[in-house]
Amino acid sequence: MDFKNSADWTFPVPIYYGPSRVDEVSALCKRHEITRPLVVTDRGSSELDIIKNLIGQLNISGLKCDLFSDISPNPLGNEIYKGKFAYRAGQHNGIIAIGGGSGMDGGKAISLIANNEDDLWKFDYNFDSNTELKNFPPLICIPTTSGTGAETESTAMVTNSDLGMKFCLWHPNQKPLAAILDPSLTIGLPRNLTAWTGVDALVHAIEAYCVNDLHSPADGVALEALSLIGDNLKVVYERPDNLSSRGAMLVGSCLAGIAFLKGLGLVHAISHMVGAEYDTQHGLTNAVILPSVLQFNEKHISNKINRIHFSQYSKPGDFVDFYKATCNLLDELEIPKTLKEIGVGDDRFHELAVKARKDAAAFTNPRDASIEEIENLIGKVYSVGR
Repeated sequence: MDFKNSADWTFPVPIYYGPSRVDEVSALCKRHEITRPLVVTDRGSSELDIIKNLIGQLNISGLKCDLFSDISPNPLGNEIYKGKFAYRAGQHNGIIAIGGGSGMDGGKAISLIANNEDDLWKFDYNFDSNTELKNFPPLICIPTTSGTGAETESTAMVTNSDLGMKFCLWHPNQKPLAAILDPSLTIGLPRNLTAWTGVDALVHAIEAYCVNDLHSPADGVALEALSLIGDNLKVVYERPDNLSSRGAMLVGSCLAGIAFLKGLGLVHAISHMVGAEYDTQHGLTNAVILPSVLQFNEKHISNKINRIHFSQYSKPGDFVDFYKATCNLLDELEIPKTLKEIGVGDDRFHELAVKARKDAAAFTNPRDASIEEIENLIGKVYSVGR
């Protein structure tokens, strides 16, 4: 299949896929009566041509936009409140969230509180939602990496600095009015970020498929995501200008993001808290943790491994085959083997384990894990890894 072509999809929200589709943002805003959009991205992306070109396009179209880019690689609660102030001060009536996971999470989190006075942390995924909230600003999501896959939902990972924990925030009444998947935006991504974000998408698909729950739509898109990622991740790592493979990765990432509405697992539960404490890159952290969690879950996911292996590698395989292939892939992508290598300390294993056990992703891990087991797992990933 040639991913240099364009396509429009309606599931689970309107998705506009194809090279140069970002050029349609202004028309999309006008169609939905967004006259003063607030563009939200992270600090590291704010000076990129991608952002400058988007701002230029909106201005030329007569739309009065502002840029808010005070978002960290792991977004912080106080930054979201600053974004809310910018939204109201500029009298904006819509949000365009563009970037990798941090930029989009920042924009989505701002959209949750922009038009109401509810506390940010009341949008915790584990809490019952305030169903009376409906007046959310229209939201457009534009990923610039093939990893987060969160462009079709309002879910946003935000760190509570007071607690040193990362929380998944969302509301069922807030959905992006559209997601734009433009593979040309990912062409300039550095090789390391291509690898880290690509493995992030891979982990989303693996963990979602392994959740022990009946969710056939999620399982179906997870397996297709594994197929697309398996065929194209090494291609884009070795040939970053391959537009068709970049497109396949972007679609695979999106599908994996849809799949994890079913749930995730201990890779993410641990990674969220490591990122909150040590500000590590999320996809990289996931990649380092993945092999040890696979081993921990082995007996509880063995019945699913053959389908995962076949989807990703186009041939049957058991757990030993899949584990070996996963480790080989991580080696080829030059992923460090241990948490120690990415700057994590050795003095907070228990604290991280306590926090990870409370993470929403821990509750859908196929094997229940005690705090002690998670602490031992973190210690293993820290010193031994794969």
